[in-house]
Amino acid sequence: MSSNMTTITEGVSFDTVAREWRCKWESEKALSAAQSAINEVLESVKATDGVKEVQRVVCGGCKDFKIITSLPADKFGDWEKAEFAPEKDFLAKLKTIEGIDTVETQTFTLMKM
Repeated sequence: MSSNMTTITEGVSFDTVAREWRCKWESEKALSAAQSAINEVLESVKATDGVKEVQRVVCGGCKDFKIITSLPADKFGDWEKAEFAPEKDFLAKLKTIEGIDTVETQTFTLMKM
């Protein structure tokens, strides 16, 4: 096991922590506006020290729009101290879009298997 891994319990380790920003969309117009909102801050997110990847997940069936930003576990704390900037601005923008609701965040670990 790599020295930069964190163990939750025996057999469950991780080296990556991710922050998810998510919402539900009701129309293609709302989805397009959510995409425009992330486009406005995407370069800032990607410039966060340690960012490994920024992914977008869209589900047409359950109407999910999710942005997942992953960092090495040892870099994540710095971004957390910075309040996941530009999270506040992005979430505030989502909340102004007609047809967007259930704006939420979640932090979780990732590990390639």
